[in-house]
Amino acid sequence: MGTEPEQLVDWTVYRAARSGLGGGFVRILGYFREDGIKSVAAIEQAMREKNAAALVLPSHTLKGESRQFGADRLASLAEDIEMFARECVEDRSPPDEYLQKVVALRPLFEETLDALETEANPLVQRQRPAFGRSATNDQLLGRG
Repeated sequence: MGTEPEQLVDWTVYRAARSGLGGGFVRILGYFREDGIKSVAAIEQAMREKNAAALVLPSHTLKGESRQFGADRLASLAEDIEMFARECVEDRSPPDEYLQKVVALRPLFEETLDALETEANPLVQRQRPAFGRSATNDQLLGRG
């Protein structure tokens, strides 16, 4: 049996972070957005330059900040890039082998950020699971 793929966001971790950060949560999420954009750009630039050492810090930063919000898949990919880059530094080899993983990073970051920000937005309508037959608006208002 294979293992299940990691979920995009561990919502239990997300809710714990939201609860723990309280009123500062949205501000900290904004920092994650800003830092993440910078980290992804730095990782892409380092890959273009074939500079393994320059991949390490932004990957490490993205990994840690992603874990704080339960962004498991993003954190895992950033960690994978970081560890590979560290090996390349030790071996004095170019990081070319990880080009596809670096290319996959931006879309995963954007998808993850969208999910986190959507969940954080108080104006987003939450859908509750339906049990049995649901009532229509007219029935709820006594018109049906």
